[in-house]
Amino acid sequence: MCCYLAVKTTVTFSGEGRGGRNTEFLLSLAIATGGKNGIWGLAADTDGIDGSENNAGAIITPDTLLRAKALGIRANEFLARNDAYSFFSALGDLVATGPNRTNVNDFRCIIVTERW
Repeated sequence: MCCYLAVKTTVTFSGEGRGGRNTEFLLSLAIATGGKNGIWGLAADTDGIDGSENNAGAIITPDTLLRAKALGIRANEFLARNDAYSFFSALGDLVATGPNRTNVNDFRCIIVTERW
């Protein structure tokens, strides 16, 4: 089954962290799915800049939370301080395309390869 939904997300900023709405969306998705096997995701801004940082977005993989835990990184703490950029940077999972100055939209893709 395939579903398409166009939604522009927002971030309620309350922390001192770095990042934009795409990385925050993915960090929230990783936490919400609890690292279930078979869930992959990509979220990026088409202009190459997510928020005020130098990345377009990030990716999540089925082992995102496990890799974070192995590094002593607590996903919930990064989300609470709006610091998704630092979370994904530490994992090497930022998507950096460079700015192209053509903001068409945000792009999000979630792939579920296994039933959970």
